[in-house]
Amino acid sequence: MLNFTLRRVFNGIVMMVAVSFLAYFLLYIGAGNVARLILGLEATPEQINELNEQLGLNRPFIEQFLTWLSGAVRLDFGASWSMPETVNEVLFPRLGVTLTIVALTTVVAAIIAIVLGTLAAIHGGVVDRIVQFLGLIGFAVPGFLVAFFLVTLFAIQIPIFNAVGYTDFAENPGEWAKSITLPVAALALSALAAVAQQVRGSVTDAINMDYVRTLRARGLSFNRVVYKHVLRNAGGPALSILGVQFVGMLGGSVLVEQIFAIPGLGPYAVSSTAVSDIPAVMGLVVVTALVVIVVNLIIDLLSAALNPKVRLS
Repeated sequence: MLNFTLRRVFNGIVMMVAVSFLAYFLLYIGAGNVARLILGLEATPEQINELNEQLGLNRPFIEQFLTWLSGAVRLDFGASWSMPETVNEVLFPRLGVTLTIVALTTVVAAIIAIVLGTLAAIHGGVVDRIVQFLGLIGFAVPGFLVAFFLVTLFAIQIPIFNAVGYTDFAENPGEWAKSITLPVAALALSALAAVAQQVRGSVTDAINMDYVRTLRARGLSFNRVVYKHVLRNAGGPALSILGVQFVGMLGGSVLVEQIFAIPGLGPYAVSSTAVSDIPAVMGLVVVTALVVIVVNLIIDLLSAALNPKVRLS
């Protein structure tokens, strides 16, 4: 298990370096005249040259990247080019908001999907049709349309939840719950559909395997076989799908946070990209990649715990 973990950590470090270099290179060649974007059309050539000198934009690419990397390894992303605050002062509070919403969405979607998928595989009938319908809706309807529908119904027509805005949990737990309920619901649908379909298929396949018939022949109840053995074997594929959905929800949160006016990574990513704020965009890239790598590592470790064969990969 230790060797498996070390291999995954090493792969994650290599991936982080590769993503950082590629992202910085793409921003470098596509940023255009950053000083002009920051100063505006009225800026003189002397002002533009002075700002380029101040930001180090007149240095070679590799020198700029290594300077940035020396701070990034300490999670210090430097000064923002478009805001008076440093990147860290803006980025990490917003990261906490986004991770709270995405993590809560993941937990809610996983619990509901496991219950529905298992019941659909065992009993079929109405539950199975519900899972199939959720799968169709989840795959066919974009998350932002779900968000618009939920806002219209539960915040405007029936004013139960907040339409926009975000309240910190420490400030008011009740208002916090009202402010994140609709964003979580909007993000959860597609993940719930994918994981429920995977659980349904995995449990259906596992129930028909020889070891299930053997355990039943030895006198174990059907429910005990399902909840102690079948779900364990079906958990690996479901975890893999859940990891993929987590990454998708991080991307989907950009639009959902814009719709609900939530101060997460989404609005910050849009505003920073619009003005080619390279330190801010690179901070977003690094923390997002780091979160994805850590989540994938956790998924791999859980899969290896459920199925020792995974450790050989």
